[in-house]
Amino acid sequence: TLPLYAFFDLATSGILTPMTQPDSSPRHQEERDRLIAYAFRSLGGRALTEAELRTKLQRRSENEDLIEEIIKRVQELGYQNDAQVAHIENNRQSLGRYRIRQNLKRRGVEEDLIEQTIQARDPDQEEEIVKELLARRWAGFAKKKNPKGSAYAFLARRGFSSDVIWRAIAVMDELVVSEVVSEDELT
Repeated sequence: TLPLYAFFDLATSGILTPMTQPDSSPRHQEERDRLIAYAFRSLGGRALTEAELRTKLQRRSENEDLIEEIIKRVQELGYQNDAQVAHIENNRQSLGRYRIRQNLKRRGVEEDLIEQTIQARDPDQEEEIVKELLARRWAGFAKKKNPKGSAYAFLARRGFSSDVIWRAIAVMDELVVSEVVSEDELT
């Protein structure tokens, strides 16, 4: 595949447009070239879902057939793929499955793909992520009036399930208690 910056030149020269052109007027060709260049620039910033790309293109054109054509072309070239966006979102280490589901739904990913993405997530790995987050942030939570409640709220906002959160808080609480007992034994 070509680097993304090369597609701007190709799109504006008309090379990337399909051979069958229902309306081959210069004005239509110019709009097609402008929209496909915009699509590539948009996808160069971050991975977009089909729904996000469609919304961006609809702000630039009212021609739904042309928008559909451009989306299909970008997908054929491999620059837009909802499954890839879902995979990237699923690999975000600081988020739980509920937050990932919410993000993907907000971004317009189909429900079937969301379910596949969530099912591919390892529950044991999610529990380890929660323990690591708690270990890093526990000192700050310990200074609060209700450290367990603060820790729970922090992790719940990140989309982790309550049973995973409470198990991790119990483990962290045991570690803190055992450290306090160890320090008392030393004195």
